[in-house]
Amino acid sequence: MTKEQLMKLGLSEEQATKIIEGFGTMIPKSRFDEVNNAKKQLEKDVADRDGQLEELKESASANDELKAQIEKLQSENTSAKETYEAEVNQLKLDGAVERALIGAKAKNIKAVKALLDLENAEFDGDDIKGLADQLKSLQEGEDSKFLFEVAPTTKQQQFKGFKPGEAGERGGQETTPTSLADAVQSHFSQNQ
Repeated sequence: MTKEQLMKLGLSEEQATKIIEGFGTMIPKSRFDEVNNAKKQLEKDVADRDGQLEELKESASANDELKAQIEKLQSENTSAKETYEAEVNQLKLDGAVERALIGAKAKNIKAVKALLDLENAEFDGDDIKGLADQLKSLQEGEDSKFLFEVAPTTKQQQFKGFKPGEAGERGGQETTPTSLADAVQSHFSQNQ
């Protein structure tokens, strides 16, 4: 607005001059609205950033919790793996010992196994180092040789006498008939 327009509105020249001088320091409404909207947008952006920072703080603490949980699970997994490997090794050891005891003809596997020193047993291929020597000493020992079957070293005694199915006293005739007809025929021929 100009000074003349203000004077037409009914203001004195002095009042119009003061308004025009003051208007030079005034900001137009459009510029005020623009700056005010920018301020509101910036305040909203700052609030959004604050919210994102809080989320990051929470996720960082959750991340630490996840890391701790992952480390715990990894240690549990390692101990479970070690336990599993120890159990598998013990099963292999037990199987090898039982095969050796069966091969040595042990009468009672549990009893003989209790006498073996297997605390520091190590595998040599499929066999256990030193097991054959331990079994041999048990088989030959006076206190433990009864735990193993002994192969007969003497020839079994042969008995002489009647054996079914062999020729008897009747001059080399067979005593056991091969069929019913032969049995009937031999019965009648003997009775005549």
